[in-house]
Amino acid sequence: MRLLIVAPVLAIGVTASTELFAAEWNASLLTGVCGTGVERQYWQDTCWFNGLHADVLFGRSRSLDFGAGPFADVTTAGFDDVRFGAGASALLPVHPFLPLVFSAGGYARKSELGWEPGIEGYVFFGSRSFNFHSSYGIAAGLVGGLQFGLGDSRESAIVIALQIDGQILLLPFVAAYQLVRGPAYD
Repeated sequence: MRLLIVAPVLAIGVTASTELFAAEWNASLLTGVCGTGVERQYWQDTCWFNGLHADVLFGRSRSLDFGAGPFADVTTAGFDDVRFGAGASALLPVHPFLPLVFSAGGYARKSELGWEPGIEGYVFFGSRSFNFHSSYGIAAGLVGGLQFGLGDSRESAIVIALQIDGQILLLPFVAAYQLVRGPAYD
């Protein structure tokens, strides 16, 4: 009887693809506008939204594969506060080069009122390539989101932002380094 249980489990374990456990990560800058409000009033004020976003997606071996994994972000609405967030992301490959990535989780907001908890959700649409040669995947696109405070201020933020890949932002510095260093001789 044990053999009937153990044999299939071992067969699946031995033949399982390591691609299922392969991780593809990304780090990006978020910048755009947001509408903020308190006491469950939406868009009382318009301000500049900025942040850093990083995620890791598991389960992808090509552009048309689904992926899921954790994310973390640090954001601010108008430089009046700081919000540390984390949660889960899921990539839906609606197009080989332009997938949707849904992210949802919680955050802690530090403002003049102190620390307050909240929940956040984002939808990303843009280029999220699958990199066959590295574990880093470049991402750039449009992000829409909602941050909903659960503290006494009952604050909210509706976000419309661009997600700009970290490698794209570093390219001028890499080019300047290569220019200063000169050609590499073997």
